[in-house]
Amino acid sequence: MIYIDDIMRILTEIQDEQIEQLDELAARSKRSRAALIRDAIAAYLGVQRQSHGDNAFGLWGKRKTDGMTYQRKIRSEW
Repeated sequence: MIYIDDIMRILTEIQDEQIEQLDELAARSKRSRAALIRDAIAAYLGVQRQSHGDNAFGLWGKRKTDGMTYQRKIRSEW
């Protein structure tokens, strides 16, 4: 069930060329311009959500110190 609070209408400026391209794509895919924009936002948010985890992968690999050795050293300072 969709409640009225779950929907946000936005007003944004889009270049004429982009609108024309959206209209062409909408006609080819038999979808509305709004549906295409919602899909584009969802795809963008998915990429952004995923990229944060990827940024951290392998960070420790460039260090010369072993991870356990470093952990023990830091904990011994407590």
